[in-house]
This record gives sequence, C-alpha cells and structure tokens, in this order.
Amino acid sequence: MAVPQKPGGGFRPSGGGFRPGGGGFKKDGFRGRFVPRKEAEHRINHFIRVPQVRLVGDNVEVGIYDTPEALKKAQEQGLDLVEISPNVDPPVCKIIDYNKFLYDKKKKEKEMKAKSKVSEVKEIRFTPNTDDHDFDFKARHAENFLKEGNKVKAYVQFKGRAIQFQDRGQLLLLKFAERLAEIGVLENLPKMEGRRMLAMFAPKGKKKGG
Repeated sequence: MAVPQKPGGGFRPSGGGFRPGGGGFKKDGFRGRFVPRKEAEHRINHFIRVPQVRLVGDNVEVGIYDTPEALKKAQEQGLDLVEISPNVDPPVCKIIDYNKFLYDKKKKEKEMKAKSKVSEVKEIRFTPNTDDHDFDFKARHAENFLKEGNKVKAYVQFKGRAIQFQDRGQLLLLKFAERLAEIGVLENLPKMEGRRMLAMFAPKGKKKGG
C-alpha cells in the first residue's frame, strides 16, 4: 500500500541527498573518518612481499622457501610469519605468535628499564631536638628509600644558638645509623658542613661511590 505523502513533499534540502561536510572526501583527498595507521614494527604475513624468505626457528625446517609456502606453514600452525631481518637476501623470517612476541618484548624492555634506574639521593632532615615519634617516622621513610636502591643523606640542622649542641646531633645520627644497620651502610662518620651535620647512607651491598 502506498504511503500517503505529507503536504509539501518533494525535494527537501535537508534530506538524504548530498550534504557538504558529510562523509565525502575532504580537500586533501582523504575521507573525514580516515586515520592513517601507524607503521608496524615488523612486516608480517601478507605484508611480506618478497618472493622468497629464509625460515629459521625451532618449529620449522630451516631453509629458503617461497613466501606463499612459508605463509601457508604459518597458517597451518595458527601463527604469524614475521620478518625479523629485512636487510639480508632473502629476508629472515620466523613463525611465531606475533602478539605474544610484542608482549614479551615490551615486558623485557620494561624490566631492563627498571634495572637501569639511576639511584637518587634522598634527604632526611633532623633538628637537635627531634623527638622519638618524629625520629621513627623519618627512619621508616629512610628504610623505604634504601630498599628502593636510593642513597640517604641525613643531616641535623643547627639554627642560632643550637650550634652549641653538635654532640647531640652526632648522637642522633649515630642512633639513626644503628636503626638502619640491617639495610643501610653508613658511608662516613657524621661531619659538619656549615651549620649542618650530615651522614650519608647507601643500600647494603652497594659499594661506596656506586
């Protein structure tokens, strides 16, 4: 049954015809929703366009294969044909799970980055009148810093007439060294620098100056 038309029916500019700014091509020749894909780190599967490849790995007989044949072997195993050495003739490929390969590679890089972390020097500040509660609080922070592989510079700040209590500052730093003895090494005895008495601690097992 024909659908009765509304009065005034016919061509409407806002209808389904061509609309400027729609999904057509832009001035630069690309569609509005087109997003260029990031170039892959390796060529895989049908992106390997050379006629022959050299297959290596534990799950194949090492040798030179026509690329379609190598790709078929990868498909039979439910894996990917991955080009690992593109600058030789013929390129070297492996049959592997590419997603797992990228995951393991990223994980290894992350672990190496963590191991190569440069240690920092963390400062802990005391006064000659630091009470036991504040001492314990700062000692716990120092323990965490040392466990993370950082050095700790502990110092007692003397202000005004407090400079006369240097012996009190020295006892406090030696007490601090005793508290950290299980995880930290006192690199030098407490010494004065200006109006501060300081001592440097390193994580246990870390050589002085490391």
